Amino acid sequence: MKPLSTRDRILGGLWGASVGDALGVPVEFKNRFVLSSDPITGMRGHGSHHQPAGTWSDDTSLTLCAIESLLYGFNTDDMGQRFVDWLQQNRWTPWGDVFDIGLTTMDALSRVAKGTKAEEAGSRDEHSNGNGSLMRILPLALLFASEPVDLLLDHVHRASAITHGHPRSQMACGFYCMLVAKLLKGFTPLDAYLQTVEEFNSHYQKEPLFAAQLPRFSRLISGNIHVKNSDDIVSSGYVLHTLEASIWSLLTSNSFAETVLKAVNLGGDTDTTGCVAGGLAGVFYGSRAIREDWIKILARKGDLDCLYHEFADLCETKKGS
Repeated sequence: MKPLSTRDRILGGLWGASVGDALGVPVEFKNRFVLSSDPITGMRGHGSHHQPAGTWSDDTSLTLCAIESLLYGFNTDDMGQRFVDWLQQNRWTPWGDVFDIGLTTMDALSRVAKGTKAEEAGSRDEHSNGNGSLMRILPLALLFASEPVDLLLDHVHRASAITHGHPRSQMACGFYCMLVAKLLKGFTPLDAYLQTVEEFNSHYQKEPLFAAQLPRFSRLISGNIHVKNSDDIVSSGYVLHTLEASIWSLLTSNSFAETVLKAVNLGGDTDTTGCVAGGLAGVFYGSRAIREDWIKILARKGDLDCLYHEFADLCETKKGS
């Protein structure tokens, strides 16, 4: 088999995130004990949100809005307005209706709609550290992966702040994007994780505002999250839980399918854990590793295909420039 190209990995990340999201939608909020007797093994319809099989959530919708914005350059006000258009005008929804949104995201987008600058809209409150920016941050990682880490993280922090401005959420997005950048280069998941731990510590110790948050990341930056038992992995909507669960799922699996199914069957915030884990696994295993029937059933598959290929073109152009 030919080695994976960067394009394969980019498309793998994008499709992987959407597939993981759609796998998780019908069982969102179910706990892992319930799922252990009726696990997700493929695309399922109805369930928690009464949606057809292949329906993706706000995770993919906001990712699509971010991609669309990035096609015209990095502009957080433009990106924020597209998020508002999703909320108010159903932009990039699977079936023309918003059926799921987090309160922190709702509050932030309400502020953007009233004229607040996008980068100032996201709450800085410690209790506003849900996973609402982590779930949509993948395009930033893919587009700016080859940039110096300081520039990559500056873009990531600013994009996160549209809805989630607390340093902890920004750092979680930063860890994820640094990890994606290494997977995109072909590092194994474990090597990419260990190198990201080192880089994360080095970068975030420099600024007191971020350094103060490092103890919150102690489990992740210990370098041994992969040796944890599943009982030690929490899969709630808290940003660090989602980050840990997604990375654990990648590191303890041997295929794309195993990664996303393991992530979803942890229960809880299943769509976002599936989405975030699917992005990682898709980048590592590539688009060819994703089951074709899972991609074919996705809502608006043709629209996704066009947008993802256009964005992959942009990423490749940027990498070559």
